Amino acid sequence: MATFTLTCIADDRAGVVSDLSAPIRAHGANWTRSQMARLGGKFAGILLVEVPDSGADALVADLLALGAQGLQVTVERTDVPVAEEPQRITLELLGADRPGIVAEISAALAAKGVSIQELATDVREAPMAGGRLFEAQAVLVAPTGASIEELRSLLESLADELMVEISLSDA
Repeated sequence: MATFTLTCIADDRAGVVSDLSAPIRAHGANWTRSQMARLGGKFAGILLVEVPDSGADALVADLLALGAQGLQVTVERTDVPVAEEPQRITLELLGADRPGIVAEISAALAAKGVSIQELATDVREAPMAGGRLFEAQAVLVAPTGASIEELRSLLESLADELMVEISLSDA
């Protein structure tokens, strides 16, 4: 079995997901996981696909051919051996929007060996107070034996500097 990570981007229009899923189905592949969104007039996504080894090359060729329809797909083979279950932590952040929040938080996490497995962010108008609020939700993967309390302490001090609220919990 071959596993591929796909990224895709196209002008937002009806039928993008259908166009992408057609060759996946045609080659007997399994669409196992994805995240997709409309951003700035584009439709973008990342997904994980499993396909029998015998159909891998043909699937890749058909996915790349979608470029002729305006759907740019990149394909990366990502066969990964199954590892032990990592320590997962959920992070939620809310505060006044300003440049650099993601850079500061991600640098602090990386320094502790914590990776970001999933990240969703948004900016919205702040009701009553005016201005804009930045919010983020993330699923983090910490090294085995890492202390969630130590990570919480680090992020709380950073939250004070950034003037945001951060909460951590076991995922």
